[in-house]
This record gives sequence, C-alpha cells and structure tokens, in this order.
Amino acid sequence: MKYYIIAGEASGDMHAAHLIRSMKEKDPEAVVRAWGGDRMEEEGAEIVRHYRDLAFMGFVEVLMNIRTIAKNISFCKQDIRSFQPDVLILVDYPGFNLRIAEFAHRQGIKVVYYISPQVWAWKKSRVHKIKKVVDRMLVILPFEKDFFARYGVEVTFVGHPLLDELREQPKINREEFVRKNKLNDKPIVALLPGSRKQEINKMLHVMLQVVTDYPEYQFVIGGLSSVPHEFYKRFTGMADCSVVYDQTGSLLQHAEAALVTSGTATLETALMEVPEVVCYKANPVSVAIARKIIDVKYISLVNLIMEREIVKELIQKNLNRKNLSHELGLLLRDTEKRQQLQEDYQLLKEKLGKEGASERAAELIVHN
Repeated sequence: MKYYIIAGEASGDMHAAHLIRSMKEKDPEAVVRAWGGDRMEEEGAEIVRHYRDLAFMGFVEVLMNIRTIAKNISFCKQDIRSFQPDVLILVDYPGFNLRIAEFAHRQGIKVVYYISPQVWAWKKSRVHKIKKVVDRMLVILPFEKDFFARYGVEVTFVGHPLLDELREQPKINREEFVRKNKLNDKPIVALLPGSRKQEINKMLHVMLQVVTDYPEYQFVIGGLSSVPHEFYKRFTGMADCSVVYDQTGSLLQHAEAALVTSGTATLETALMEVPEVVCYKANPVSVAIARKIIDVKYISLVNLIMEREIVKELIQKNLNRKNLSHELGLLLRDTEKRQQLQEDYQLLKEKLGKEGASERAAELIVHN
C-alpha cells in the first residue's frame, strides 16, 4: 500500500520512524512519502519537506509566518492528490494536520491520526472536527481515551512509543561516551533546550547562567544535527559547556540531572529516571493568549500524566537564574528528593503501559 505521513517536529520524526519500520515489517510492499525528518528517511520514507522548515512555535510566530504556512498547506494538498495514498497518517502537529485531514477526507482517503493533538489542553472544539474527518484515532497517553469518550469519539490507546525508543537505545559506557565527545571526568548535567531555533534561543541563554554556580559539574547540551552547528556556537562561548549531537539518550544515561525544555523530552528524561527541572519561556503575547485558553494545570507531560507535580516547572518570569540554580541544587544534593523522584518515575512507567506501541499502531493501520 501507499502511505503518506506528516510529522512536523523532531519528536514526531522519531515516533513516525518507529511506525514506518513496523509498517514495513507488516507490509513489505509499503511505499512511504512523508513530511518529517532524518529518522523517517533512514527508515525508507521519501521526505517531501523537512520538519526544520515547518516548526513555528507560538501564536505570534505563527501569524508572522502565515503566508509560508498557507503555501505549505497548498503544496501538501497538491502532493497528496498526485501521490494518491491509500492511507494518510498524521502525527500530532494539529494546526497543519487537521486542515490536511479535512482535505483528505473529502478526497475519500483514509485518515489515521497517530499521536493525538493536545485537544484536552486547548481548542476542545477540534474534537468535533476530528470526529468528522478522522477515520481512526490512535492515542499514546492513558487519559486520552476517557477524554475522547466524553465527546463520543472512539479511540485506541496503543501505549507510548517512547518506551520502544528506550528499549532499542544502545547502551554506551561512560568512558566511551566521554572519550567520543571529548568531555572531562566531572559528573554531567544535561541541557535539553528543544528542537526549534526559537525555543533554543530562549532556553539556552537562561540555562547557561547556572553553569558557574556548579563548577564541580560539566554541563553538556543535547544538540540536534538538524540545527546548524554554528547556531549552538553562539551559546557555548557564554559558558564552559559542550555540545553532543543526536545523542540525547546516551547523554541522559550518564547525566546526574537535566534542565529540559517542555515537550516530549521531559517524558524521555523521566523514563530514563534522570532528575529534571522543566523549563519554558516564550513570546509574552503568545503566553498571555495561551493562559486564557489552555485548560491544564501543568505544562510537562510528566506531571499531566501523573496528575500532580512530580517535577518542578519553571515558566516565564519564574524561569530565571536564581530559581533554576536553586532547583538544580535540590536535584543534585537532596538525597530524599532524588529518592522520591525515582519512586514517582516508576509509577509513571506503570501508567504508560507496555512496550510495543509502534507495532500495535502499525497493525491497526496496515490490517484494518
């Protein structure tokens, strides 16, 4: 069969890559055309647009790039019309993907949404569009099944694909990791500033301010090769730190703690049992709008899934050197806090279910 997949950011690229691999095991004749990234391409997808050219974060930023987004939507519709896929698979990225879902539905193409938009947090009205234009919803968070049921939308909880990613992650010993990346022998604090230039720009500036507060540690940035190396060099001159590229998993394996930009990385960090502080700072206008329309207590997936704050969230003005340094100190030096976090992380894993999300999702897409 022919599959068309749209993933608009790094985490979507990772999850879609696992899905493609599982789909090809079940359908050896699968032809995949996609909007995504390097991970999806490695699994055999023909990439039409790379996610680095698609990721606009925040209300203001979207408005500033509205013409580019409109052109992308128009091009995508034409490309789908030309390719004529048997199935359109959408991975999160709702502002774009729901418009494409509506188009594909009108064309009579089967629409599968894998990794639901966070409609439970904001724009609940999107549920009605999902019900109308999406043929099958495959969700990865345990509370999403009950949420959609309240709106009469039947969904399938397949488990979280991060569990698959972590299962397959190669183990690298510390000595090898240090030598490979030319690090020193000090214990590591990981800095995960995000995948978009916009958020990296906002986050790293604050994160690096705490480096001099902890001279006994080395701070290592988890970089992505999809972001130009020169971009990171702007920041490494601000403080004594290193960058490792496309090795987030290995970095977290050897980190004593992590400062993490809100997003999928917060969950990955928790599943790898690394104490973390969740950081978030965006355009003030975007945040002001978001606070009026977003209906959740927390910004991190970890706390949302647990329904309580188990990891500290520092947002907007609260994300400053003083607070960040204090919270990092607790993670590094407070034995009782670290022990409590480990217990909470085990409960988190239990809530997320079993490994095999990608295989279950592929089975439902290929054979249903």
